[in-house]
Amino acid sequence: MIASTFLILSLGIAFNKIFKALKLPGLLGMILLGMAIGPYGADLLDSSMIEISPDIRMIALVVILLRAGLGINKDVLKSVGTISLKMSFIPCVVEGIAIMICSRYLLGISYVEAGMLGFIVAAVSPAVIVPFMIELKERKLGTSKGIPIIILSGASIDDIFAITIFTAFLNIYFGEGLSALSLLGVPAKIIGGLFAGFMLGYVIYRVYRSGRVLEQNNERLLLVLASGLFMVMLEKSIAISGLLGVMTMGFFLLEKLKDKVKPLEKGLNDIWFFAQIFLFVLIGSEVNISVALDMGIKSIAIIIIGIIARGIGVMISLLGSKLNAKERLFCAIAYIPKATVQAAIGAIPLSRGVESGEAILAISVLAILLTAPIGAIGMELSANKLLSEK
Repeated sequence: MIASTFLILSLGIAFNKIFKALKLPGLLGMILLGMAIGPYGADLLDSSMIEISPDIRMIALVVILLRAGLGINKDVLKSVGTISLKMSFIPCVVEGIAIMICSRYLLGISYVEAGMLGFIVAAVSPAVIVPFMIELKERKLGTSKGIPIIILSGASIDDIFAITIFTAFLNIYFGEGLSALSLLGVPAKIIGGLFAGFMLGYVIYRVYRSGRVLEQNNERLLLVLASGLFMVMLEKSIAISGLLGVMTMGFFLLEKLKDKVKPLEKGLNDIWFFAQIFLFVLIGSEVNISVALDMGIKSIAIIIIGIIARGIGVMISLLGSKLNAKERLFCAIAYIPKATVQAAIGAIPLSRGVESGEAILAISVLAILLTAPIGAIGMELSANKLLSEK
């Protein structure tokens, strides 16, 4: 474990710097490093590191979503709230249905299996998108129209829709049917996440206001981090979106404790420097290149069709907004990357004995390989050209 930690940190920092020097996203270098040293590459990581990889990645996600929540301005959110809501589900549903239909005919699998595939692949990656949106806010790109907030908030809810609909198809496959309860899962998780985030944020606010319990900034930072992790733990027991709750908690604290948020942001930035290395390297370690390459041209066609469909969904979501053509194009590019959900649930159909489980896993892996670098590079190269600095 110590050797694996040394490899991840030392090589992760090096690959991050090398790729940034090449004018490429640092996260791309870290993902490729993970693929190279992970179990499907040179197999240099200890098995115990791979076993706890999901937990480490979740801790890193909590850090970046806390940073995101602490950067969401209430007035900006009000102005883009409706657009964010549409961005949270329309692109996902359009892409999922498009992949379901085309994979039914290209792969010859049932609509139910195709639906599973469609909504695994349809989920965007907050791990890739959120850090770049925070960077945009810091660079003041697109902020006058709330573009980083639109994409931040939309992407954080997008996964809830994708995972819930995937689960519904999985239940149908095993004869469990589509219950009204499963259909209510999406709004229940969103409302539950918002409520839990506000409530826990309020508790932290009262502790802060007392001024007696936590006097040091480090103590306050640990309280916020621990609360974020508690939110994710809570998700396993009740129907809430833990990650949405984490962002909501950060948003609430920004509104109530503006004067005390800056030290928190600095502390989270310092933690993120190390957390991002583990996050992206361990995401890369989940990618089985050989499985992905075995799928051939049909799989690539399915993923490309999905990207085009998601772009159409983004354009539909932005109808009636104040964004110009260039800004809408950037939003479509920013919604390309896949990684987090595909790495987490891509293997579930295979492990549950779904007939086309191997194909579903392979296309999920291929989606990461294609879309994470394309999306990351696309955002990096297009931001200055498509967004105004205001």
